[in-house]
Amino acid sequence: MRHTKHFVFLLLLLSQAIFAQNKYREDFLEFWNDYNQHYAYFEKQGIDWNKVKEIYLPQADTISHDWYFVQFLEGVVNELHNGHVSLNLTLPISNRIIPSGADVFAEKRGNKFFIADVKPGSSAESCGLKPGMEVVKFNGRPIAPQLQRFLPKFTNTHNDAMYSYALNMLLAGKYDTKRVFTAIVNGKEKEFHPDNSPEKPAATLLLHYEILDGNIGYIKINNSLGNNELIKEFDTALDALMQTKSIILDLTDTPGGGNTTVARGIMGRFTDKELPYQKHVIDEKEFGTVRSWIEYVSPRGNTYKGKLIIMAGHWTGSMGEGMVIGFDAMKRSLTVGTRMAGLLGAIYTFKMKNTGYGYQIPYERLYHVNGTPRENFVPVYLTANSTETKDKALQLAR
Repeated sequence: MRHTKHFVFLLLLLSQAIFAQNKYREDFLEFWNDYNQHYAYFEKQGIDWNKVKEIYLPQADTISHDWYFVQFLEGVVNELHNGHVSLNLTLPISNRIIPSGADVFAEKRGNKFFIADVKPGSSAESCGLKPGMEVVKFNGRPIAPQLQRFLPKFTNTHNDAMYSYALNMLLAGKYDTKRVFTAIVNGKEKEFHPDNSPEKPAATLLLHYEILDGNIGYIKINNSLGNNELIKEFDTALDALMQTKSIILDLTDTPGGGNTTVARGIMGRFTDKELPYQKHVIDEKEFGTVRSWIEYVSPRGNTYKGKLIIMAGHWTGSMGEGMVIGFDAMKRSLTVGTRMAGLLGAIYTFKMKNTGYGYQIPYERLYHVNGTPRENFVPVYLTANSTETKDKALQLAR
């Protein structure tokens, strides 16, 4: 009898293990198929999605716990190497996503790595990190070997976009680990500890506005483009600035994106006629057809007639990027700033059947009305970093 109970117990453990393996296998295949059917950028990015399945499916069969499944999926997401692809959950050991979780923007130049920009008000700025610094180590180790964790596995040939993603993911760091940057200062290595340094408190207001010297209006959106209450707050701000000779609209802190209702609500205050602002394209892969349309901005409330300067940068993401190309398409503004976050397309949320985990898929390709892909748009007045952007915006507004 004792042997029988022992045998039944072993069978129960085995059946549970098999169920877990099947659960994760099924969810990975659902994840893979959803991207296969709906992801809009495989061709543009040169991603071999079938190769990704070949690499990761055998690994899915070995997973026996949700914790490891999340880590596994994070590796699959890296194959798509763009900050607009993410899971709807994280672990304490997860990496921060970019650009929302990043406070520096770095570039690979040859075999070296340089900080190109530092987020204003961030702990990275407080600890002394500056644009132009060469970073030689991260958390005490050389940079290049650590990039392998984020570089796609479907290819051995990695392009600039892949390296940019990998480098900035690395420097964003993990939630549970304090970061240490080792940079060259005056010819010597010096350590910087951003996570031990104060960060400017997160804004509690949806926006900030004021009148600067020279009767220049200034409105800064505090990463709130997804909050419909921003429309009312923006109206209050703009109404108070209607008599200014120019307005600087600061979109440099919108990494979290937003929605098109808010965007159109804001843009509608700067035109007295209906104007196109962006183009959407969906590949209907099942039928081999394409659906596309132009989205318009309609006038709303009293129209601001003065000069408009739009500030953009590395932390201008998704709907923030859409507003920048929209104002440019409307021929209503002067755009100034660095390249933007370059987040791909409009995202839709999907969910796995067994674990219930959600994930974002860039489903629609987005374009400037002149045909330029949104992620390729460059401000008319291109700057090197956030400080230059602010100085140039003030110069243009005078």
